[in-house]
Amino acid sequence: MLDIINWCAGKGMLASEKSFGMAVKAGVAGTQLIQYAGIALLLYLSLRKIVRDFREKDYAVSRTELLFILAPAAVGMMICMLLRIIMITLEDGVPRMLYDRYPILVIVIPAILLLSLLSILYGVKLFQDMVCWNREKSGRIVLENQISSLQEHMEEMERIYSGIRGMKHDMKNTLAVIQRLSAGEGGGELQEYLSELNRGLEKLEVRFRTGNTVVDTLLNMKYHEAVRDMPDLRMDADRLLLPQGIRIHSYDIGVILGNAADNAIEACRKLKAKEPGADGFIRISSLQKGNLLILKVENSFDGWLVLKAKEEFPVTDKADRKSHGIGLANIKSTAEKYQGAVDFKVNGRVFILSVMMKNERREEDGFRSDR
Repeated sequence: MLDIINWCAGKGMLASEKSFGMAVKAGVAGTQLIQYAGIALLLYLSLRKIVRDFREKDYAVSRTELLFILAPAAVGMMICMLLRIIMITLEDGVPRMLYDRYPILVIVIPAILLLSLLSILYGVKLFQDMVCWNREKSGRIVLENQISSLQEHMEEMERIYSGIRGMKHDMKNTLAVIQRLSAGEGGGELQEYLSELNRGLEKLEVRFRTGNTVVDTLLNMKYHEAVRDMPDLRMDADRLLLPQGIRIHSYDIGVILGNAADNAIEACRKLKAKEPGADGFIRISSLQKGNLLILKVENSFDGWLVLKAKEEFPVTDKADRKSHGIGLANIKSTAEKYQGAVDFKVNGRVFILSVMMKNERREEDGFRSDR
């Protein structure tokens, strides 16, 4: 800018000293204005990218992670301070720019500052990717634990079924004992024996019978866990009918219904904590349309959902967000294995979750088609 002003003065365009001084002031002010406008634009674009990349705004950043994020910014700030100190030097009492002494710095210094800025931006992006990877890893661990738990409870359900079949086989002997006891004067002994028999039958009672061992095990387990805290909870699965020869793997159905039941039970528990006399219920049903299987879980809740922009599902309101709030994500991940989708809606104070899947088993999942 000053070179242009000198050129204009040499051509006689700035004849007076006053006009020359005004031109110099305007040039300096214009240069600073352009410089600050460029810095403001670069800062705006950088902050916009950071805000866009920083998705996990509720993530509790640890001290080490915070140092990882802030270190590039601190280094960049120190570089800027160093450059401001050494940029102007004195030679024979005359101030000179470092650029005049070392012209190569015109390229080197902006490159250093640009790399410093990129390290900040990509450091934030890398940190967010690490958070997402850890969340996905936690989701896989939860899925593996759920499958392992389902396997254990399947064995327990098979034992219960075997006990029921054994009791039916021994029913004739049981009736004979009852008849023999009733023939004598042991009426009290008979009542005690019948009471013990009823207690045994209650232990072997299966509340839900869908025809699928995994689903039966899961629903009975979830129900008995829920009624410990909420004895008046109503859990209905009469309309949960799984088609014969279903191609969707039982474990995957168990993962979907298990996560959905956990969320529904937690919502009912929260409702009961606020309103002890409120009606707590969970309704589970299914519908088959052609090659599509639709699972629906309805439950009562307190009417409050935490929804955030760019979030597909409601956000958990628990303090431990690392281990909670991934149930719906696991349901979606499992449904997508069968080209499915997950949707939810709210009807008053009723939360309705719908899961749609194709009734087919993929060969790449490692399951034989005849199983």
